[in-house]
Amino acid sequence: MPRWFNTAGPCRPDIHYMVSATSRLPNLKRLISQENYFVIHAPRQIGKTTAMLSLAQQLTDSGKYTAVMLSVEVGAPFSQDIPGAEDAILGAWRNNISFRLPPELQPPDFPVTQSGQKIRSALQLWAQTSPRPLVIFIDEIDALQDLALISILRQLRDGYPNRPKAFPQSVGLIGLRDVRDYKVAAGGSDRLNTSSPFNIKVESLTLRNFNLDEVVELGDQHTSDTGQVFTPESLQRIYDLTQGQPWLVNAIARQMTEFIAEDPAITLTVEHVEQAKEIIIQRQDTHLDSLAERLRENRVKAIIEPILAGLELGNVPNDDIQFLIDLGLCKMDSLGGLTISNPIYREVLPRVLTVTPMASLPQIAPSWLTPSGELDTQALLKAFLEFWLQHGEPLLK
Repeated sequence: MPRWFNTAGPCRPDIHYMVSATSRLPNLKRLISQENYFVIHAPRQIGKTTAMLSLAQQLTDSGKYTAVMLSVEVGAPFSQDIPGAEDAILGAWRNNISFRLPPELQPPDFPVTQSGQKIRSALQLWAQTSPRPLVIFIDEIDALQDLALISILRQLRDGYPNRPKAFPQSVGLIGLRDVRDYKVAAGGSDRLNTSSPFNIKVESLTLRNFNLDEVVELGDQHTSDTGQVFTPESLQRIYDLTQGQPWLVNAIARQMTEFIAEDPAITLTVEHVEQAKEIIIQRQDTHLDSLAERLRENRVKAIIEPILAGLELGNVPNDDIQFLIDLGLCKMDSLGGLTISNPIYREVLPRVLTVTPMASLPQIAPSWLTPSGELDTQALLKAFLEFWLQHGEPLLK
């Protein structure tokens, strides 16, 4: 079966070019063996879900653990309805577990219990009956808000002391933000601003971008499958433009191989990279569109606009700077300064910020142009004389 560069959803090794999903999180297995709970936060479409699905499969295949990645995104509409969120989440979990784990590792029927205890009770019963230690990766945790979010975090904390015999040995929360930035509507703030009620985490990890060697590895996989060659300069250019951001790397490579130079006999060059870059910038696909949506947030604008204008940042909270780094919009350079993460973002962000001002500009119709757009010299001379009569004297001072 042919493989492709993937730009939508988790990667699958049978149909997608991909690098080792866990190589960018080298210490994760150690945390799991130490029975730790942890947080993994990274920007969207950087490979979190792919990495955790792959790791869960590896852990289960090792014969040491019952490991599975589950999502709580279906609970998002029930931010103020704890029973509704719990029922939706457990229903989705049951469906996903049914085809992600073999029959002998399936959980028993989840117990019927009071609201605010359903997640804890389900995990407790499963851990008690599982023939292996239980490892759970909970994806899209920051899709939850308010009461539903706090309830689930507290249920995990409540069961934590009973691990590994009566609760999962290790739990990883996977999301866009670190715990303190999970959204709540309490105490006059829209963020937790603290690791509580999940102060049992040992580490907060983030997933790095691809390095140049990994970009080259993806290109080599395509060459091995199809015979089509990327020049070394083209792969270097892809890395320079994207700084290894996984979605951007795959999006550029996909445009090059599927649309710009579909014939495998065509060698892929820097010129093809530049064409692909322009296409994805103009198309504003979901990834770039989600970045544009972030610019509506005041604390994001307060940092991005001065950076683009070459101005000093004002009195910006450190948490807001870290938030932009977590989103993947910015990074710290080698000198410790804050900068836009990659040249493509640097090109996209000003366009987004100037859409409204540009749309608001009045149509300019110079009086010295004819309806066909040609220069009317007499009208130009008249307009100049009118300008000079009004402004000429101050200009001579």
